[in-house]
Amino acid sequence: MIELDNVSLAYAGRTGPVLALEGADIKVAKGEFAAVVGPSGCGKSTLMKLVSGLVKPTKGVVKVNGYQVNGPVKLAGMAFQNSNLLPWRTVIENLMLPLEIVEPYRSNFRSKKDEYRAKGEKLLDTVGLTGFGDRFPWELSGGMQQRASLCRSLIHEPALLMLDEPFAALDAFTREELWCVMRDVWERLRFTVVLVTHDLREAAFLADTIHIMSARPGRIIESRTVDFARPRDLDVCYSSPFTDLVHTLRNKIAEVRQA
Repeated sequence: MIELDNVSLAYAGRTGPVLALEGADIKVAKGEFAAVVGPSGCGKSTLMKLVSGLVKPTKGVVKVNGYQVNGPVKLAGMAFQNSNLLPWRTVIENLMLPLEIVEPYRSNFRSKKDEYRAKGEKLLDTVGLTGFGDRFPWELSGGMQQRASLCRSLIHEPALLMLDEPFAALDAFTREELWCVMRDVWERLRFTVVLVTHDLREAAFLADTIHIMSARPGRIIESRTVDFARPRDLDVCYSSPFTDLVHTLRNKIAEVRQA
């Protein structure tokens, strides 16, 4: 589904080019749940922008679903650390926003609005927000807003979901709740996921493969397969193999920070 081949990206800086990525290589299979971890400023979010087509590489090739990326990738859904729900629209209206923009839904939006609303309500049911469709975002807690944001990223049934620190601003209990929501939705639909996170437990719990990035300029220095059986229960987070994996990841990132 995703392939980066020797990709570099330099941003224009005040005193000259700033190299964010250099010679980055990564492959993510169709239906795989991949996580990307690394030290702050290593280019994790830049990697997301490249895959989604929001920026173009200075060097190398980015492919999604077999095609070279030359602009915004229409088959991708995205969710970020901030829910970014529009405060003047109700929750269900926020959910349906991608359907107003993305084809083929856009052309049919008026004629199928009731059908799309029902689809949105069903997604809200899936994440525990039954009955909250007509509320405004400011009437919801932070965790509830993030659930709604996740639904919005999924409503047009993207083949690829890009998650950039989507649970970072939440408390530990809410974060773990949403891990399980994400796990259940992915188990049911099996779309491809790329999760950027600083939370190593989150990466180990959710992902099939964890890609570790170097310090800036970023590149993938190691990829580790996560072989815990699925579906995973939160109890796995307290097992010795899980703790060992998290410690290994932490030590590797500490090592590249000092390099």
